[in-house]
Amino acid sequence: MMTRSQWVAVFTGILAVLLGGGYLLLVQILDWRGEFLPAPIESLGLLGEFGCRWG
Repeated sequence: MMTRSQWVAVFTGILAVLLGGGYLLLVQILDWRGEFLPAPIESLGLLGEFGCRWG
């Protein structure tokens, strides 16, 4: 019979493996989408109307 601490160790080990596998799957999916291109600065709207006039 396993003690409580052994059950906790098994559970956390399984959880760590699942989280690691999920992370690797997420990275593969994001990498599969292609090259990451940042949005143009003009489309961010941080400067408002005056950003294009002064730039």
